[in-house]
Amino acid sequence: MKNLTAIIIAFAIGYIVRFIYAKLYKKSLERHSEKIIKEANLIIDNKKTEFENEMKERKLSIQNMENRLTQRGDNLDRKFEIIDKRDRDLICKEKEFLIREKSLMKALAEIDKIKENQVKLLEKISEMTKDEAKKSIINEIEGVAKRDAAILIQKIEHETRENATKKSKEILSIAIQRVAVDHTSDITTSTVQISSDEIKGRIIGREGRNIKAFEHLTGVDLIIDDTPESITLSAFDGVRRQIAKIALEKLVNDGRIHPARIEEIIEKVKKDMDQHLKEVGEQAALDAGILGLNFEIIKLLGKLKYRTSYGQNQLQHTLEVSWLAGAIAGELELDIMFCKKAGLLHDIGKAVDHEVEGTHHQISANVAKKYGESPKMINAILSHHEGIEIPLSQEAFVVAAADAISASRPGARRESIEHYIKRLEQLERIAKSFKGVSVAYAIQAGREVRILVEPNDINDEHAQILARNIAKKIEHELEYPGQIKITVIREIRAQSISK
Repeated sequence: MKNLTAIIIAFAIGYIVRFIYAKLYKKSLERHSEKIIKEANLIIDNKKTEFENEMKERKLSIQNMENRLTQRGDNLDRKFEIIDKRDRDLICKEKEFLIREKSLMKALAEIDKIKENQVKLLEKISEMTKDEAKKSIINEIEGVAKRDAAILIQKIEHETRENATKKSKEILSIAIQRVAVDHTSDITTSTVQISSDEIKGRIIGREGRNIKAFEHLTGVDLIIDDTPESITLSAFDGVRRQIAKIALEKLVNDGRIHPARIEEIIEKVKKDMDQHLKEVGEQAALDAGILGLNFEIIKLLGKLKYRTSYGQNQLQHTLEVSWLAGAIAGELELDIMFCKKAGLLHDIGKAVDHEVEGTHHQISANVAKKYGESPKMINAILSHHEGIEIPLSQEAFVVAAADAISASRPGARRESIEHYIKRLEQLERIAKSFKGVSVAYAIQAGREVRILVEPNDINDEHAQILARNIAKKIEHELEYPGQIKITVIREIRAQSISK
């Protein structure tokens, strides 16, 4: 019984404790729930506030957009109204333009009619058709243009010639001053002096066998005439003539003159001549300041000592061109050594032109090409005479100028009377080939051409143009050293007779 009571009491106490604990847990849960609810309500309130603010902003933005759209719509409406107004104005203006165009076309038609009547009236008054009047005006304008062009050409030529002449004279005078060269004219004959005329018979020999052997071995003609104590050797080949001269002098000094001795002496002289030519060529290259030339070129240079052109010694001319080209190149700041070498080789073909076919320009170029010279050097050699080939470098022009200076200076060359007369005749023929020329005279050894023109055919302006055209034609058709002056003279004479 006591145990049952104790159990009941324990059960009651446990129940009461559990009840109290449950109640306390419930209150704790309620407080926690209230706290969560408060926090949730607070979050909801914040979200609600944010949402309301966002909605207000969106409403404001939408309202602003609506306002802008409304404003744009109003602007578009105004623009459409303006465009409609412009279209209406354009339509009105188009109608006005069409009306004016019709009026203008009508006025132009009336103007054309008036113009046609005026042209007819003018043709009737002037007794000239429209085409004739146009041609007359064109001729008058053309004449004025030609006069103006002639005056301008004359002015430009004068200024250019003045400046170019001053500068070129300065350069050429410096070059020529630095190249002082003595010159002696060579000819195609040589004279051997003998002690007495008795030797002439020994030279001829029995039945002429000695002279025949001598001429056969040397290729030189012996002229034995009545000239006292002298024998003339004639040949175009200067080397052969020199060999013959030396051999004949040796034979005369030796006194033994017969075919075998003649052959022996000539062979010995030929060997000595080869060595002599080599020494002359080496000295020429040394004088020009050019080293490293091929042996064959040096030998050809030596042969130039016994070649002449218009009476001018070719080796002397070659050295002169080399020195002049180097001096001019130095003044123009060009390649001095190239110009000197080109001047030394420019006429090398004249040493072999009797053995090889072709002009001396081409032969010289072929020799230079054979021994490894550059295309620039070959062009300078080929173009040293105008018209053979176009110069491709400034140095080529320098070589051509040096060659012209050497050939054209006074006393450098002799000119045959036939060639001289022919050149004068050609100058006069070219001048007379132009319309309006009455008389032409080549004077001052062909350095000037004076031309008399018909005053009715050539006026003062056309005289300048005529002089220029004649000069150009002479440049294209003739080859000549130096310059040729063209002088056109127009003279008007008025005469009357008093009775």
